[in-house]
Amino acid sequence: MAIPWLTLLKTVPWTDVIANAPAVAQGARKLWQKVGRGAAEEATATPSPIVVPPGGDVVQALIERVERLGAESSALHQELQTSSELIKALADQNALLIERVEAHRVRLRWLSALVLLMGLGLAGLWWRLA
Repeated sequence: MAIPWLTLLKTVPWTDVIANAPAVAQGARKLWQKVGRGAAEEATATPSPIVVPPGGDVVQALIERVERLGAESSALHQELQTSSELIKALADQNALLIERVEAHRVRLRWLSALVLLMGLGLAGLWWRLA
């Protein structure tokens, strides 16, 4: 049973897998760092109150807060985009590997049927000659 697995492992496009591995690993590392940092920040983050300096304009304070929230939203959107690209790269590699495994499964089934037929033919030939 080890031979089909060995054959399967030999036909995997390891050059493509190895070539893409550093980019995928780096993207995964960045994603892990962002997720870990984000979880720690979320645990300690509390909504900041709107601080209006004495004699200050409430509208200006609200505008500044909206701008700050917009910048945070843009940063989160960028992180989401990076995460999506990483997930897409991983999914593409996974789909390629699944496609190859399926092709090998079909080929193995055909070869098994061929070996069975050849075995039956040899058994019939041996029976005739004996």
